Amino acid sequence: MGQKLTVLFEDNHLLAVLKPSGILSQGDRTGDLPITELAKDYLVKKYNKSGEAYIGLPHRLDRPTSGILLLAKTSKALSRLNQMFQEHKVQKTYWAIVGNQPKQKKAHLRHYLLRNPQKNRSDAHLKEVKGSKLAELDYELILTLENYYLLEVLPKSGRHHQIRSQLSAIGCPIKGDLKYGSPRSNKGASISLHARSIVFEHPVKKEMLKINCPAPMEDTIWQICNQKFKEPNFIWL
Repeated sequence: MGQKLTVLFEDNHLLAVLKPSGILSQGDRTGDLPITELAKDYLVKKYNKSGEAYIGLPHRLDRPTSGILLLAKTSKALSRLNQMFQEHKVQKTYWAIVGNQPKQKKAHLRHYLLRNPQKNRSDAHLKEVKGSKLAELDYELILTLENYYLLEVLPKSGRHHQIRSQLSAIGCPIKGDLKYGSPRSNKGASISLHARSIVFEHPVKKEMLKINCPAPMEDTIWQICNQKFKEPNFIWL
């Protein structure tokens, strides 16, 4: 396996890794290697396991999105994490680079998203339409760059393509996201959306933990963001 795994946090129960853009969270019909298989390979080699290592996936990131992916090393941890994600007890923070400055520096966005499975996209509506689901997020402009703007985004719900669709709806499509209105693509078909941090109660230790994930270093704009907002990979709160 050529892809190297970047580990942000590990103990007996959890493994938090950086998922690069372009890599699948889990296997699909394409047959491309997902991050879960890289994680299993990492554990087998690190601990000299004779069989396959256990990895549970309590949440996912879209293929073109980079950032922190939290994995479970035991079935007990996975079961508890699944429940925490279902009950919205996990706080996720994203970074999004956009080419247009939002009208408000910070705001709460509320839309009804209607998913289109044929086009694999979700359209944002201000009023409820048949089959739509409520989506809410908070955003704040935290850094102005030469031609772009860095938004910190806190989703309040976990809808399909929520951040991509809602930011596009206010005239701020994410850099490289052709599907939602960006004028140009990024290298490698990535989009400039990054899962920056995650805060949750450790499923076994019952202590609050924050795990941070630096943005992809091969991108010059992300390098600037990383330098501006340096944080350790993890902090016990």
